[in-house]
Amino acid sequence: MTLDGALAHHSLCGLFADADKLTTIHCATPGETVAVIEYLLAICFASATCPSSSEEWRTWVVEKRELGRASRWLAEQPDDEWDMFHPEAPLGQNSMLTPHMATSGTGTAQLVIEHAGDYNQHFDHHHLERGDALSAAAAFRAMLTQHVYAPYGRARMSGKELGPTITNLAAGRLQGRIRVVALGQTLGETLRLNLYPAEKPGEPLNMSWTSGERRGFTAKAKARAPRSSADLHSALGRSILLRPSHGPHGQIMVDRVLIGAGEVLDLDPERHLQDAVLSQTLNGLVKPLWPSPTRALWREAHALYGAVKDAETGLYARLRSLPYERKGPGAPYQMWAVGLLANKALPVAWTEGAYPYAPGMADHLYRASRRGSIIAEYVALSLKRAAVVASEVVHPAARAADEGGQLARFDARWQFWPAAAQPFADLLDEVIEGGAAGDDPVSAPLADYARILVASARTHLTHHLDALPPNSRGHRARARAEQRFEDDVTADKAPAELRGEITHD
Repeated sequence: MTLDGALAHHSLCGLFADADKLTTIHCATPGETVAVIEYLLAICFASATCPSSSEEWRTWVVEKRELGRASRWLAEQPDDEWDMFHPEAPLGQNSMLTPHMATSGTGTAQLVIEHAGDYNQHFDHHHLERGDALSAAAAFRAMLTQHVYAPYGRARMSGKELGPTITNLAAGRLQGRIRVVALGQTLGETLRLNLYPAEKPGEPLNMSWTSGERRGFTAKAKARAPRSSADLHSALGRSILLRPSHGPHGQIMVDRVLIGAGEVLDLDPERHLQDAVLSQTLNGLVKPLWPSPTRALWREAHALYGAVKDAETGLYARLRSLPYERKGPGAPYQMWAVGLLANKALPVAWTEGAYPYAPGMADHLYRASRRGSIIAEYVALSLKRAAVVASEVVHPAARAADEGGQLARFDARWQFWPAAAQPFADLLDEVIEGGAAGDDPVSAPLADYARILVASARTHLTHHLDALPPNSRGHRARARAEQRFEDDVTADKAPAELRGEITHD
């Protein structure tokens, strides 16, 4: 389903009432989908539609507890509190920006993370002045995405009236890290999987900037600890104001927006990052798994399975505690990882990956994903070595400044990595399928996966070596490069699966 159409709380009532009849939520981007799920979780916490303990959480998931309490709570809420265009307390927005809309407002491109650029007020961003209007529903979803994923930067507005720090945009709470959402077979199951024993269930969510105590903009913001789980999942990471207009058929649209600094949260990893997979950086800092422009998410899938295998608290410990009785093909759950790639303040692309999970299979899936990543890394390194050999033979006297470009002609890694993603996904699916068949559902699929990767790498290497000159030096470079690749993938130091052996590492 999509959330296009009315997004008043009356339609949200129906969404919760029918949550177990809906398969999923699908929005324009992965980040927007995550932002909507975050908001639905906030409503659950605000309505006290959540388990009180990990034991009760298991009961909620296993017995498929209905979410009607959230629907009934929503039905009792005053309409004014859910009005996106209320003059004093617009839903999810900051009405303090109203006097500045005429002078500082921009077109709706600034509201959509993928269209906004880096917000920088010192550049002439013509696209921010385009008059393309958004439907109220699309604007609401884009606003939610800004609240949780928006990158740091500089607002395109003056700070003379509200205070200079209104222009200092802090990164959203999900910016710079991977958010992992456990997916079930229905929307209801997905929400139950991602709920948890709440802090202060029943506390209100953030309806607008005028509800609750907020920071000012005359001094640097002091990060505040979330007051409750509902507060955490509905935090206003930006000050946003949307200007309504009428579409060609009389429908409510948004034609201008204004964005300034929002709230800054002080997050405790154990309490507020239930889904985080903590990893160590090169300089020894420990932080949640982060998106990388050079390393696809599937290459880190073993970190997710390792968390399920070893975590003592949080989402992964709860997933491990679930009972599982195989009722059909495929995995009952998916761990969906989403991150926003950014170049400093400039959003670049969404990155995502979904990894199957079945209770009781964490050890097998960890072994398969870890060995699968090791095998792929080794095959890619072998491709690079083959490319180095080809380049050295055909360019024996290359200048240092030219080596990179000459090597790139023969380096097949950048075609190999995307091609390896599907075999890796197939590997995990085969492990899940084989889980009920015997004690070792991993070794045979790993061996098949290794053969597929080597065959794929050979094909890509052959295509790249076609760039060699059709002369004796080119033929010699091809022969040596291909031999180097074959020697590498059969060497004693190669992963055991490449040599036709079995490892239980």
